[in-house]
Amino acid sequence: MRSLVCLLALAGFTTQSLGQQQQQPLYATAKPNVVFILTDDQDAQLGSLDYMPYVKKHLLDKGTHYRSHYCTTSVCCPSRVTLWTGKLAHNTNVTDVNPPHGDYPKFISQGLNDNYLPVWLQEAGYNTYYTGKLFNVHTVDNYNAPFPAGFTGNDFLLDPFTYDYLNSTFQRDREPPQSYEGEYSTDVLAQKAYRLLDEAVAAQKPFFLTVAPIAPHCNVFMNGTGLDANPKFSFSAPIPAKRHEDLFSDIKVPRTPSFNPEKPSGANWIKTLKRQNDTNIDYNDHFYRQRLRALQAIDELVDGLFSRLEDYDILDNTYVVYSSDNGYHIGQHRLQPGKSCGYEEDINVPLIVRGPSVAQNVSTNIVTTHTDLAPTFLDLLGIPLREDFDGDPIPLTENQIEEAHDERQEHVTVEYWGYAAGEVVQRLDSLLLVLKSCKGQVCVRPWDALHPRGEVTTLKDALDVRYDYYYEMEQTTRVQFDECARGYFLDVEGPQFGQGTEYGVLRDGLPWYEWV
Repeated sequence: MRSLVCLLALAGFTTQSLGQQQQQPLYATAKPNVVFILTDDQDAQLGSLDYMPYVKKHLLDKGTHYRSHYCTTSVCCPSRVTLWTGKLAHNTNVTDVNPPHGDYPKFISQGLNDNYLPVWLQEAGYNTYYTGKLFNVHTVDNYNAPFPAGFTGNDFLLDPFTYDYLNSTFQRDREPPQSYEGEYSTDVLAQKAYRLLDEAVAAQKPFFLTVAPIAPHCNVFMNGTGLDANPKFSFSAPIPAKRHEDLFSDIKVPRTPSFNPEKPSGANWIKTLKRQNDTNIDYNDHFYRQRLRALQAIDELVDGLFSRLEDYDILDNTYVVYSSDNGYHIGQHRLQPGKSCGYEEDINVPLIVRGPSVAQNVSTNIVTTHTDLAPTFLDLLGIPLREDFDGDPIPLTENQIEEAHDERQEHVTVEYWGYAAGEVVQRLDSLLLVLKSCKGQVCVRPWDALHPRGEVTTLKDALDVRYDYYYEMEQTTRVQFDECARGYFLDVEGPQFGQGTEYGVLRDGLPWYEWV
């Protein structure tokens, strides 16, 4: 089966002259503020950040870049629900972008509308604001059934027009949806972001503002309306603002070793893909340029937000976080533009943090994931962590980062439903058995579940020859599936770590830590 050329996701913003903005009184709250910029389908592996000078100026040069940051499901709706709940997709049961396994109605039916980050922030005394893409199938028909909980002010993009760069529809607070046909989506979003920032400052309370534009997601033109049972739509390369449409005319997709290789690479159906011809490669280069061009409006938006934070004199008391819901591939392993695979291009995403006490002009390779973001936000704002988080707060100071090189986990749990998974081997098979159904701290420290004595904390430790017999011969730890379901159903998920015993894995009636 093929990954979709473009699935659906979420993203960033644009600019306007500060001269057009009415000045407001300056103030600062005792508690810090947060501005969270979340782009849609932005890669970390293909160099997109290299073409964003304002991101470099305000974030990379003034903050910490987490180069080994990963989404845990490389498709937008599950990834975003993970981000907002701090839980892996198998614990939210939002596993797809479409019904019945994943969308806004699924988010509601799982009881998550009253139990995610915006709600927790409000309970802690924060005002919360959001503009842009929230979830898939959050539409002009169901936007109020019910309204998303936890927002002081909002202006959401709505399906089926979310990914139409020149025909977006937004829905503000409790008002009916409004169409912006003919206007550039990221520019419209930028003005809404600035307005929400003005409202947040005027309220004189600590705030959390999320700005989620669609770029550099591909353009999706919908011919139907609402929840059409058989929607007619077409995909194309992203559409940049007119002022950016001639940029980067000589830029091409980076010719990495995995780009359109002479010999097939990858596994399963990917290994059967034919090598792309020159016409195909030319289109992929065009697609890549359009992504870079579409990101320019977001880059300008970043500059506009920082200008306003400085003018309000609250920048020094504000954390600014920049990330994306998932990554993207263009030609790697002979794949057409898209996502949803387990390769680095699809799961490695940007994460940059700037704010009080955050290390400046630092780049680190400590491993972090989207499950860590909700815990990080709560930790930053002095809000107690929840016991059911599947992640940990991200180290932000130089000392924390240095300590994390020795102490932080090295693994990432990456999940995807709907396509057959190949067999993994030996140690990784046992590790996968733990991670595919983990909860809480087991998701953070899976080796402790397999080795309760604590002698194994990394894959390197597990590769010690004294564990060979168990990993090579013991069959009860193998990941198995009888069928490949489109959603998360426990009865078809195969063996589960933890069934029948405190430690889960048995041999001759004993926990396996007794005999290794």
